[in-house]
Amino acid sequence: MQDPAQDPQPLKIPENKPVSSMGSVSSGSDSSVLGGSSLSDSSSVATVVTPTISPTDQTLQDEQNVGAEDLSAAAGAVDQLLASADEGVAAPAISAVPVELPTEEIEPAVQAEMTVEPTETIESTTPAEATTESVTASTADSLAADAAPEKIPEIPEVAETPTPEVVAETPAPELPADAPAPAAEPVEETQKPADPAATLDAVPTPVTSGNPNSILDILLTKGEITQESFNQVSVAHISTGKPIEQILSEKKYASEEEITKAKAEFNGIPFIRIADTGTDPQALTQLPESVARTYKMLPISFDKADNHMVVAMINPLDLAAIDFAEKKSGVRIEAKYATPSELERTLAEHYSQSLSSEVTEALQETSQVAESRQEKSDLSSLSGETIRQAPITKIVHTIVEFAMKALASDIHIEPQESRTRVRYRIDGILQEKLILPASVHDAVVSRIKILSNLKIDEKRIPQDGRFNFANSEQEVDLRVSTLPTIHGEKIVMRLLKKDQSVPELPQLGLDGIALQRVNTASKVPHGIVLVTGPTGSGKTTTLYSVLHKINSPKVNIMTLEDPVEYQMTGVNQVQINPQAGLTFASGLRSFLRQDPNIIMVGEIRDSETAELAVQAALTGHLVFSTLHTSSAAGALPRLLDMGAEPFLLASSITLVMAQRVLRKINEKYKEEYKPEKAVVDDIRKVLGPRFDQWCKTNNMTAETLVLHRCKADRPATEPEYRGRIAIFEVMPISETISKMILERQPASEMEKVAMTEGMLLMKQDGYMKALNGVTTIEEVLRVAQI
Repeated sequence: MQDPAQDPQPLKIPENKPVSSMGSVSSGSDSSVLGGSSLSDSSSVATVVTPTISPTDQTLQDEQNVGAEDLSAAAGAVDQLLASADEGVAAPAISAVPVELPTEEIEPAVQAEMTVEPTETIESTTPAEATTESVTASTADSLAADAAPEKIPEIPEVAETPTPEVVAETPAPELPADAPAPAAEPVEETQKPADPAATLDAVPTPVTSGNPNSILDILLTKGEITQESFNQVSVAHISTGKPIEQILSEKKYASEEEITKAKAEFNGIPFIRIADTGTDPQALTQLPESVARTYKMLPISFDKADNHMVVAMINPLDLAAIDFAEKKSGVRIEAKYATPSELERTLAEHYSQSLSSEVTEALQETSQVAESRQEKSDLSSLSGETIRQAPITKIVHTIVEFAMKALASDIHIEPQESRTRVRYRIDGILQEKLILPASVHDAVVSRIKILSNLKIDEKRIPQDGRFNFANSEQEVDLRVSTLPTIHGEKIVMRLLKKDQSVPELPQLGLDGIALQRVNTASKVPHGIVLVTGPTGSGKTTTLYSVLHKINSPKVNIMTLEDPVEYQMTGVNQVQINPQAGLTFASGLRSFLRQDPNIIMVGEIRDSETAELAVQAALTGHLVFSTLHTSSAAGALPRLLDMGAEPFLLASSITLVMAQRVLRKINEKYKEEYKPEKAVVDDIRKVLGPRFDQWCKTNNMTAETLVLHRCKADRPATEPEYRGRIAIFEVMPISETISKMILERQPASEMEKVAMTEGMLLMKQDGYMKALNGVTTIEEVLRVAQI
């Protein structure tokens, strides 16, 4: 053995060898192990294995026996190691104490006894905590045992354990703006890249949510979106925090219905298409309009036996809204998904703020009365008090008042098998606005009959009447017509404003050469001016505008109408009364004895009226009238078919004009758009040289042409069209056309000649108004596709 007095050769421990995890050491019996070395009772060195060895060298005092000072120094080193491990920095290096030992005898024993076991992964502790526990346990065992002097072997290099990456949480989508209260919705988890900006610049890689039922995965699986769209939406969702459905909609990767269906599948809630299912009138009466509008909730069906109602919602996860609606309606509610645009549009169609507050309360009151009686109201059970009771009066009052505010021209009250439908003709289009229970229909009809002085007990034959109605703003006359149907009496009420001013011809839509020709024809002392078109095309309004323009104290103007729609100062207006024998023909004969200058006949319905109108024109009177034909040229053969002589007609008629009424774009939400090439080609074909002239005047070409329409994202209460305007074709009777009348040539040939003379067809006039942003191409095609 070597003399202990001699200086031993120090053992070098490799520096800068990072160790992230500690290994456990097993030893033989009655021996302690520290860092893989056995220590005897006589002499030992306490050596601590560090997780990380730094370049700094720090050496323990060279001693053979472990005493109190040695133990204190070793304990200090352990504390330093623990502090370094907690702070996450490299620990100082520790050099072994030089000991004089018989190396050749100890090394085999050490190699036989030392065994390093694999490190166990402890998920509940951090690497620093695992290191601390291992070092503390090894140090305690070493200090408790008798250390034997030996040569300490080198510590083998251990691979570094990577530090777990910290992943930032994906921002939750914003709540929908139209949600009345925050409602919990599932948020899709998506891993966020370390550098979102760099990811946006690079080609995105597939980002999956890990959830096979996520909205994006559902759309991708069904083929509604492409893989590229999937990746782009995922990156945009991570970078901006916007909801996935909002990004899909903004980028137009999927339609609104496809997105809503995916949301429904993701949340496990059924989806319904309102256009397919329809709405139950009885269900509409169960939910107050204020609740339906506030929470975007549309009743679809109602099962009275189970007290169960199905509603369509934009956000069926809003449990607070559903609970509130159940308390207000007293029924159990099952919510289903529907597309936002269809739901809001249907809400606007079925509910009206002007109708709900009063009618809904009245309906609830009358429904309670009907249920208490357990019988359906019929005519025999209606007393005067029942008819005049507050709920029925309130219903009729509200129905008429809404028509005045909505500028409706007609009200339709239509009985059906299980309900009564109330529709309004607004801007020429019938719109359903109210549903009444069938049990109150007879009471409503009887109330209107009383107001119109009609027989309430006569329901077998049609009746006509009228009454006045006034609110705080205006007064109207209502012309009432009843008609028996298989489900009861139907009522149509035409609204005629008393104080309505007569519009000027340019306000109606007449301009350019057409306006000049009408003004010229209205100034001649005699002749016939005809206005043609179907019912509701604005013929009477046009005639009133012409009469208003030429009315003066110097002329005697007389009108024969059915009914008198406008009351004009200085004009002698007569209402026909067939029951009393006053018809258009008999009235026209009487007019000729009243020294008139100008005569207006509401309509030429038969040959007798046509012959009298021709005779009046030939005897020096200016006659205005209307006729039901589809075009201006078609009026001439029609008069010939009624029995008018060709030579008399050719010498008496001066001008024929046809017209239609179309809706104008809502100016508040009008926008420009680039039409498709097929639309531009059709416009150019219809207008011919006029299109090129218009483009030149407006500095446009066929390639740069823009049209106008109403914005799709307008509020649900705002209509696409607001107001109406007419389109015309004005055909003056020239010498050429007079000869064609004598020859009884067809209307098509007369129309060709009139076009060569400068007549603009109604479709052409409509296209010109569309080019000028007044209306849309679709609206023109709706009314003038001839």
